[in-house]
Amino acid sequence: MSMTQMLKGIIDGCLLAIIENEEVYGYELAEKLGGFGFDSFSEGTIYPLLIRMQKEELVSSTFKKSTAGPKRKYYSLTPKGKVELENFIVRWNTLQINVNRVLHFETGIKGDETNE
Repeated sequence: MSMTQMLKGIIDGCLLAIIENEEVYGYELAEKLGGFGFDSFSEGTIYPLLIRMQKEELVSSTFKKSTAGPKRKYYSLTPKGKVELENFIVRWNTLQINVNRVLHFETGIKGDETNE
């Protein structure tokens, strides 16, 4: 399974988390994701996700002047988007715990035991 396939369901939550902190435009989102180690996501990947999120009313957008060229479309979280982010965090935490349990069990690593 490729990293892109694994990230497919996770990237939405990551985008919502970034947008929650500040209004951002598409290229800026790609840069921020790259700063977190997600180098495989370009604006070409992100814009369709933002369009879908806007249709689902998770984000809203507004055009603002840019110091370097035409106006930019900035995205912010809607109340529905905040709820979706909270739900994503709960689901992610549960998934992370369960995957780690399986991996640690299967590899023989016991995370809750101490050596005596």
